[in-house]
Amino acid sequence: MGKINIAVLPGDGIGPEIVAQAVKAVDAVAKKFDYQVTYTHALVGASAIDAVGDPYPDQTHQVCMNSDAVLFGAIGDPRFDNNPEAKVRPEQGLLAMRKKLGLYANLRPVETFPSLLHRSPLRHDLVEGADFICVRELTGGLYFGRPQGRSEDGNTAYDTCVYTRSEIERICRLGFEYAAQRRGKLTVVDKANVLATSRLWRETAKQIAAEYPSVEVEYMFVDNAAMKIIQQPRHFDVIVTENMFGDILTDEASVITGSLGLLPSASIGTGTSLFEPIHGSYPQAAGKNIANPIATILSAAMMFEYAFADAEAGAAIRRAVNLSIEKNIVTEDIAPAGVKPSSTSEVGDFIAANI
Repeated sequence: MGKINIAVLPGDGIGPEIVAQAVKAVDAVAKKFDYQVTYTHALVGASAIDAVGDPYPDQTHQVCMNSDAVLFGAIGDPRFDNNPEAKVRPEQGLLAMRKKLGLYANLRPVETFPSLLHRSPLRHDLVEGADFICVRELTGGLYFGRPQGRSEDGNTAYDTCVYTRSEIERICRLGFEYAAQRRGKLTVVDKANVLATSRLWRETAKQIAAEYPSVEVEYMFVDNAAMKIIQQPRHFDVIVTENMFGDILTDEASVITGSLGLLPSASIGTGTSLFEPIHGSYPQAAGKNIANPIATILSAAMMFEYAFADAEAGAAIRRAVNLSIEKNIVTEDIAPAGVKPSSTSEVGDFIAANI
């Protein structure tokens, strides 16, 4: 199928272990579908701070820009958590990477696995058949708004939520496009009864809706959406929303499947697209070979589908993942009672072998 260059950013905690399993899956796909893959490893997060003092070094950015896709693990280290002496934090590397690569949209599919419905904290009849995708804006809102800071006496803090019409247009248009390709329903989530930025979101989305007459559009306040994701997850097809709302809602939605270790994501935009699991660095499990690699492996499937437009290669990975779950070749977080859990590397080996 051709030559592809992949930037590999394992990151912190369990990142190196889970990314190694995704690389096994990519190698298996490359052999099956005749790809020639070149990997370039680079530092990010706490490991990059330790090495060069910067969570997203210029050298890493250049590696990403020179690649066709980025396969990313996780960022985070407890040494930096709530540490007032830390002048730079690993998470700043993720924000910088999104900004510099122009990654304005995070895509998080939420889909239940039939053999794992019993692992969901929600009732079987609520989650069975749930299948929707969250489209989260990544480069605007409170996380990037200025001014931001604290007063001189330290008793007042402030953040500013800022969005431009052009930022809203490009993410909403993406949401409409995905809805048109799926079941034709888009939910725009905002807080337009309170926030000026949300009123601009709703106004802009309504203008774009006229261009997509085949898509059914609904507008929902974020608090109602949070409730409905739990009460009626099958109600949704595509959700589009701003940065902070998307951050919260996608983490909430992720528990529907029964484990954070199952859900992949893609971040796309104007530069090289990035593919990563939605979970964090899970430092307590680092080096123990117990972390669930499935979300990262499914992120590799999304990489083939979105970055290389190869649905067949992505489907080959998904079939192997489904088989591992059906055969209970799974890590301890989703292993049924009485079944010995497999290690991280054993799950990766099984999936690669069955691709």
